[in-house]
Amino acid sequence: QVQLVESGGGLVQAGDSLRLSCAASGRTFSSYAMGWFRQAPGKEREVVGAISWSGARTYYADSVKGRFTISRDNDKNMVYLQMNSLKPEDTAVYYCAADRIYCSGSGCSYGAWGQGTQVTVSS
Repeated sequence: QVQLVESGGGLVQAGDSLRLSCAASGRTFSSYAMGWFRQAPGKEREVVGAISWSGARTYYADSVKGRFTISRDNDKNMVYLQMNSLKPEDTAVYYCAADRIYCSGSGCSYGAWGQGTQVTVSS
């Protein structure tokens, strides 16, 4: 089972950029699809995007499409979420997740989760 640790969250102003990182343990990281999720206070967790094991396929929620980019470095066991043009409504705890099966959309399940990192965007 892969273990995940997110980092890179913080307090930024609207319009700023931020890059989140997710470090994965385990020798089989390259066989996992990865997803990014977020949960704002009082709201349900929602998918931000996903990337296949090779990086060839990506999915983004409409709310972040064109502003956020997911990438991965299988040699370093890392996955990234580059967030540009941040908005106050992007404020949330961001989680990375891993699963053997790549799934795009909002109804996907993941077997492993990180502990989350807080992103706060001030107006």
